[in-house]
Amino acid sequence: MVDVKAVAQKLADLHESNSTLVLPTVWDTWSAKIAAEAGFEALTIGSHPVADATGSSDGEQMDFKEYLRTCQRVVDSVTLPVSVDVESGYGLAPGELIGRLLDAGAAGANIEDVVHSEGKRVRDRQEHADYIAAARAEADAAGVAFVINGRTDAVKLGTEVFADPLAEAVARVKLMEQAGARSVYPVGLSSAEQIRELVAAVQIPVNVTAHPVKGHAAGDLAQLRSLGVRRVSFGPLWQMWLAETSATQLAQWSK
Repeated sequence: MVDVKAVAQKLADLHESNSTLVLPTVWDTWSAKIAAEAGFEALTIGSHPVADATGSSDGEQMDFKEYLRTCQRVVDSVTLPVSVDVESGYGLAPGELIGRLLDAGAAGANIEDVVHSEGKRVRDRQEHADYIAAARAEADAAGVAFVINGRTDAVKLGTEVFADPLAEAVARVKLMEQAGARSVYPVGLSSAEQIRELVAAVQIPVNVTAHPVKGHAAGDLAQLRSLGVRRVSFGPLWQMWLAETSATQLAQWSK
């Protein structure tokens, strides 16, 4: 049985350490154990790679109970804190969402502002901040230092949705910090300048997605660290790299 209060506190402490925390994005017990054996201090589960591994689709297409069963198996397979990507919450009220995550032993969660179950509706700034605040209140009431990683897709959605996507992302991460997020995840940052602007907007860690081999457009881990990035995850990129590498190697045996 996972001591959720202990693992959540450990994850919270890692976020407050001012060091750059790299969270490999895993999708099953096999990938989790590989990452743990490689020496990482915590892990995150990605909905996209889990969906690909189970024959489903990302965008809240998985049955949430089944998804949580997968997540709990991952949590139980390692001794590290594990954060779970819950997209926009799978239609659950914040309190119920946090309760289920704590029951599964999760130490944290990504919560995004695109509601896939409602035709990919984008929550407005305050609505998303209020959702995170309610989730924070539920975790606090349970006495758990749960790490909410508040995600915004403003930059990714671009000018078709927002007149100034970067400014929108800045406004959203500030509100999420005020709402109780312990880190923020402005998806789609593609340059050092964008990273600097988001890092300067908040006091909590900014999460950047990087490729485990190719790094980020702004550079490798050392360069990201120099830009002030304090949290890095892989999204689906580690799994995709494994698939590409495996396909190339296996093709030599299929001819």
